[in-house]
Amino acid sequence: MKVFTETKRLIIRELVPSDVDEIFALDSNPIVHSFIGNNPVKSKLESIQSIEDKMTQYKEYGVGRWALIDKGSDKFVGWAGLKFVTDETNHISNYYDLGYRLNPKFWGQGLATEAASAIVKQALSTLKTDIIYAMAECENLASHRVLEKIRMKCIEEIEFEGKRYKWYSISKANVESRTYFDK
Repeated sequence: MKVFTETKRLIIRELVPSDVDEIFALDSNPIVHSFIGNNPVKSKLESIQSIEDKMTQYKEYGVGRWALIDKGSDKFVGWAGLKFVTDETNHISNYYDLGYRLNPKFWGQGLATEAASAIVKQALSTLKTDIIYAMAECENLASHRVLEKIRMKCIEEIEFEGKRYKWYSISKANVESRTYFDK
């Protein structure tokens, strides 16, 4: 399996079929789904399909949602990464979307921020794009904090699939500036 990048605490690598138990545990957890549609998966078959979809993104677009592995314990933390979205969202299609999903026992430790920062910085330096987008339900305050900490800017609030979201972006110029990681 290919390692995308590493951070101080995480190995960020491709998801592989043997991750199915961890993906199922993550995606079947109703707490995890409280701000992502409240539609937890019900079978490992759905988790297998999810991994296969992510593997297709690796092959077709060179990006995807990657497994987050804790360096200290070798535990599966969750996933984070980019998805190339071809459907139109907020009048934009064919764009890179940043996303992340962590097991609740790893919430509140800064791991989503650490992973998202590394992914955005690496992706904007290697991909042929000048901008990455993300969105989070308006009520998902933890996700907003992650996006704001990595210097994504909330452009506007939008309605998507019957819910209100904040729509964020970050440009290559932001990442290349010296102040990107300054607090």
